[in-house]
Amino acid sequence: MALTTVQGQMLTAPLTLTGNLTFSDGSVQAAAASPYVLKNRIINGAMQIWQRGTSVSGTYVYGTDRWATLPFATCNIAQSTSVPTTTGSSFQYSAKVGRTASSTATTAIGIMQTIESVNCYDLSGQTVTLSFWAKAGANFSAASNNIGVQFITGTTADQGGSIYYTWAGQNNVINTSQSITTTWTKYTFTGTCGSGVLEGALLIYFTPVGTAGADDNFYITGVQLEIGSTATPFERRLYNQELANCQRYFEMTYDIGTAPGNVTYIGAWYSSFNGGLTTTYVGGLISYKVTKRAVPTLSTWDVSGNSGKITREALGVAQYANNTVTVSNPGTNYCIAFSASGSSCQAASAQWTASAEL
Repeated sequence: MALTTVQGQMLTAPLTLTGNLTFSDGSVQAAAASPYVLKNRIINGAMQIWQRGTSVSGTYVYGTDRWATLPFATCNIAQSTSVPTTTGSSFQYSAKVGRTASSTATTAIGIMQTIESVNCYDLSGQTVTLSFWAKAGANFSAASNNIGVQFITGTTADQGGSIYYTWAGQNNVINTSQSITTTWTKYTFTGTCGSGVLEGALLIYFTPVGTAGADDNFYITGVQLEIGSTATPFERRLYNQELANCQRYFEMTYDIGTAPGNVTYIGAWYSSFNGGLTTTYVGGLISYKVTKRAVPTLSTWDVSGNSGKITREALGVAQYANNTVTVSNPGTNYCIAFSASGSSCQAASAQWTASAEL
């Protein structure tokens, strides 16, 4: 690698680096390693995007975009403004992951992100480095304050994260534990991928002990997975770029940060017909902002926030005046409503979500 300018001044001869490049924060980049940009295989590693709302609880449910809870036990994910403040490493949000206060459940809980085939096939045979910032909550209950850290690959494309433990050709590239403290600290881990990588899963979790206190959580942000044997500075993407990356997997008509079904307003999808269909059906196309990873699953909510329904309106009747009806045929980019009363159904409106998550 050759440099031709230093601080804006042209060099009389290119400066060639035969070793490593050391950044101002002390991190080291191998001279022949991956580029400094477009290197992070993790989407929303800075926990910026929260389309579905700022908190969620469940088993294999998505909270902050692209991050799901493990598929074994109920876990909470919530947005937090507690972040590392080290110079050059500041973030806006972290994810708070753990148990509800007074819970006595002791099954391993945590978060995971599944990487699709087109974003990880080139990891075959490569050394990769995982880095992130983490801290323990005030009442973190894991034995020895340990979190589990795993990066797993498989050899079948896009099987889905909920069954990562049954992937064909499963390889534990990184499989270790890390003791954390109540102080934000950056941790790094390195491993080597096997051949034929077609899917990846990153898991960060803990096994709780006893009864949960008020803050039986760990906090995490700045997650990065990159090719190379050292951790480079976190790749920061503009908000709109990261949002588009997330919308490839999930998009909705609700305002960002609003849990689907929790707001009862209408106008997100509207369609009217003056003929061409029977009097008992109405339907319309849905336009996505971003092309989806795969055929998405469509869900709808009516004007009152009821799931699986739309608001039906008859010709000449004011909006919201008619009853809501069950969506009988939600498609990949459309839905059709059935008019329960049998009267002429001229228009319909609804909120929707489209999910193409792994």
